[in-house]
Amino acid sequence: MRPTARRLRETLFTLLAARVEDARFLDLCAGSGAVGIEALSRGAQHVTFVDRSPKVCSCIVSNLKICGVQDDQAEVWTGDAVHFLRSVATASRAEPWEIAFYDPPYDTDYEPLLRLFGTGALLVPRRGVLVVEHHCEYRLKERVEGLRRWRAVRQGDSCLSFYERR
Repeated sequence: MRPTARRLRETLFTLLAARVEDARFLDLCAGSGAVGIEALSRGAQHVTFVDRSPKVCSCIVSNLKICGVQDDQAEVWTGDAVHFLRSVATASRAEPWEIAFYDPPYDTDYEPLLRLFGTGALLVPRRGVLVVEHHCEYRLKERVEGLRRWRAVRQGDSCLSFYERR
């Protein structure tokens, strides 16, 4: 587990400040859940945490209890991010997210997940944003399917790429 650095989290939430209040937030490859928990502390309405490790998901559940997060404010899913999103995209009652944060291991192939978000079913139209944390030397595409990168921020060896639907 490589948690998102505190400084990078601060940058993320500074840039998303106006969008977080009352947002449905998705924390993919959630690790400790720090990013999603911070979203809740900044006024997000609901956070969905997804991680493939059952042990990590148990840690997220514990962290949510320690922070006093109500059951209706968060849900934790154990599974691969791409598989989770495919199942959500095909569900008839799927609710899109205003903000999705994806912080996988840096050696991950990012394209399958970007393509899923590019289809349009997972983000709220016209105001939804996908933020991808990646190593600064790994250049993500400017455009993937219906997504367009509108900003990239580098701090140290990490980079945040901000995408929205075109």
